[in-house]
Amino acid sequence: MTSRLTHVMPSSSAEPAQPSPTPSPTASPASPAPRMPLAVYILGLSVFALGTSEFMLSGLLQPIARDMDVSIPQAGLLISAFAIGMVVGAPLLAVATLRLPRKTTLIALITVFGLGQIAGALAPNYAILFASRVISALACAGFWAVGAAVAIAMVPQSSRARAMAVMIGGLSIANVLGVPAGAFLGEHLGWRSAFWAVGAASAIALAGVVTRIPHIPLPETRPRLRQELTIYRDRQVLLAIVITALAAGGVFCAFSYLAPLLTDVSGLGESWVTAVLALFGIGALIGTTIGGRVADAHLFGVLLTGITASTVFLVALALFASSPVATVLLSFLLGVSAFYTAPALNARMFNVAGAAPTLAGATTTAAFNLGNTGGPWLGGTVIDAGLGYASPAWAGAAMTLLALATAALALRLTRPGTSRVVIGAQGAATETKTTTSR
Repeated sequence: MTSRLTHVMPSSSAEPAQPSPTPSPTASPASPAPRMPLAVYILGLSVFALGTSEFMLSGLLQPIARDMDVSIPQAGLLISAFAIGMVVGAPLLAVATLRLPRKTTLIALITVFGLGQIAGALAPNYAILFASRVISALACAGFWAVGAAVAIAMVPQSSRARAMAVMIGGLSIANVLGVPAGAFLGEHLGWRSAFWAVGAASAIALAGVVTRIPHIPLPETRPRLRQELTIYRDRQVLLAIVITALAAGGVFCAFSYLAPLLTDVSGLGESWVTAVLALFGIGALIGTTIGGRVADAHLFGVLLTGITASTVFLVALALFASSPVATVLLSFLLGVSAFYTAPALNARMFNVAGAAPTLAGATTTAAFNLGNTGGPWLGGTVIDAGLGYASPAWAGAAMTLLALATAALALRLTRPGTSRVVIGAQGAATETKTTTSR
């Protein structure tokens, strides 16, 4: 495993090396779907802990609001606090750690993340809990950015969406198991127990990174920040940021307030929240699996159909929120559509920003969390305006509709056969042809 990694990752800021002509267990010229390296699955396992912490507050807003004596929209700001930390932390830590060993960086970040969970569990007031969420988010963002760059560099370009699907699969499993478990713990043992549980999961993830992620030597040619920053001159990179932020924001505008929607509008008991969150997670796992397998060959097809489906489901959720059956079913379908789109959103960024994979990973993380910040904020704003708990679904549908229009524009501006200069494995510039995935 170590020899394989050092072969394909001579530089953390490099485009993944072309597959060796010599067949290997992880890449074979005769195999259309090479097996994922074990390290990618370890990263996905680590993301399970990160994702549980990021999303579990959706099922804990009511007990936190009661315990901290704040309103539900104020408690919802804890979700936005985490997302803000992700937005700031992803590019900041990607730049700060650009020349540091990848494994050492991952170990440090998952350790800080775990300590942030402990701080949250012990928080005596809302302000300290808020601060703990921001600190945890900074570490989470850095881990995502570096981890995504490592995962992408270990596979050929034709498997990028599959590699990202493995990492995003950690988020899906977090929604299937971690988030409902957090809601269950919050209901029976208090919301602080959910933070302790994530701290324990972080310790397990740390052990996996230490023992299973091989040492990756520093590149012979050091990454150049100025060179990587040139990706932000590309309009397709900017469009990818907008698409990702709007698509994520639209879904999580509604998802962040799903618990009060279920109890206050649909008329379900609080015990149903755990089950519906698990159902959303099952949908997310199904969506990730399908999207990861299809997106490499039909990237824009996945983007357009997935975002369209999310828009339709959000509108339906707003219209039929008073129906328990419809709300439960639409929660599942929204999980499918949102995570079906996610591998394509990640792969698109790496495709248009291939000369700077570390910053591409950071930019994708930041873009998702721009949406995860703006979505809950917008949802809380419409609730505070007296529009009810169904109104975030309408607001989310407006965001995903804008994402759909932006994706259509990006497709229109993408021309097959255009040249793009990327940085090769040893830092040499080479010209490649960009093709349009439909």
